[in-house]
Amino acid sequence: MASLDIVIMAAGKGTRMKSARPKVLHRLAGVSLLQHVLDAVAELAAAKTLVVTGHGAETVEAELGAPGLTFVRQEPQLGTGHAVQQVVPHLDQDGTTLILNGDVPLIRPATAAALAAACGGTKLALLTIELADASGYGRIVREGSAVKTIVEHKDANTAQRAIREVYTGMLAAPTAWLKRAVMALVNDNAQREYYLTDIVAMAVAEGLPVVATQPASDTEVLGVNSPVQLAELERRYQRACAAALMEDNGVRFADPARFDVRGTLKCGGDVDIDVGCVFEGAVTLADNVKIGAHCVIRNTRIDAGAVIQPFTHMDGAHIGPGAIVGPFARLRPGADLGQDVHIGNFVEVKNSTLAKGAKANHLAYLGDATVGERVNYGAGSISANYDGANKHRTVIGADVHVGSNCVLVAPVTIGEGATIGAGSTIAKDAPAGQLTLARPKQVSMAGWTRPKKTRPGA
Repeated sequence: MASLDIVIMAAGKGTRMKSARPKVLHRLAGVSLLQHVLDAVAELAAAKTLVVTGHGAETVEAELGAPGLTFVRQEPQLGTGHAVQQVVPHLDQDGTTLILNGDVPLIRPATAAALAAACGGTKLALLTIELADASGYGRIVREGSAVKTIVEHKDANTAQRAIREVYTGMLAAPTAWLKRAVMALVNDNAQREYYLTDIVAMAVAEGLPVVATQPASDTEVLGVNSPVQLAELERRYQRACAAALMEDNGVRFADPARFDVRGTLKCGGDVDIDVGCVFEGAVTLADNVKIGAHCVIRNTRIDAGAVIQPFTHMDGAHIGPGAIVGPFARLRPGADLGQDVHIGNFVEVKNSTLAKGAKANHLAYLGDATVGERVNYGAGSISANYDGANKHRTVIGADVHVGSNCVLVAPVTIGEGATIGAGSTIAKDAPAGQLTLARPKQVSMAGWTRPKKTRPGA
């Protein structure tokens, strides 16, 4: 195929979103609408990718700027044809121009590629679909099987509004012809705008063949114009992700409708996922992993047989085989749990490694720590890793028992087999195999009375 230029329309205000944020920056599955489109066309190896911005242009351009991407401003916004007029100076003279919409996020690369191929530099190719409710869409008017024109919904008469085949807002055209056609557009319509759809009638009048291709699913061509539509499309996307995981990997969901993936989720066999879980970034679940309800898991690898109890949050972690985490645990970046490690309720782990069989079951903090095998880390204990300026490491040898409510002041090393008595503050290295205590002597004061509250006016 000859050279391909891609134009993405992203200038609209999105009044119905009722938001100060530009419409194309609203998020679906954790990614902006416009970024979804950019990701789809990245596979097409276009010579140029041009994004038409307008409302909130500076915000859009700042958030989505990338090498090889060109932004073209449309100010003021006078319709879709006017938007394409702005990119005319940037288009190549030959080849094909593919026009997509920045608020139609779920277009598949294969569908976009097929639309460009249907044009082939010699035809005007439209992406169309038949909808049960075509309200708001431009209607495809045919004579027999031949496409003759597109009529915008607001300009359509009663008979035309009964047509179910609609224009999706996406097309591919011979670049040289498109440049000439859009510059000849006029705004003789109810909205006084320049409609890109008017080029269809021009093509018919000039004898340029007009063809239509259709996507595999209407989900690919549904646009977002309101929070309701955004929410509906989000659920379609998530339901499709859940269906693929069930069909391809046998994942068992307690309820596929209560599941969100905002990135990539790879699953092995016999994975169970309870309700309300959110997966962000790149997450991998190996065979026989069980995820409890309402967990948030980001950029994490969980090995075979691990169990994540409800309400656990983890980010940038690695969970070893057979480990048990939660409920109500938090694993921050750099948390690396070995085989059969137990992390219990209200335990936080950051930038720490726990070797096979180590346990921290209650109300504890491990930050910048290296924990050996079979360590038992008591409730209420913390590694004091920050001196106000720098982080320091705590090293706990194998088979150490740390009692409850201990403070390990880093940098400090606890030797293998050591026992740290409950309530100790350890600021020096503790020798292996010994009991180390660091707490004041208990004192009881005879005759002491508790202060009494003074009554007002007494």
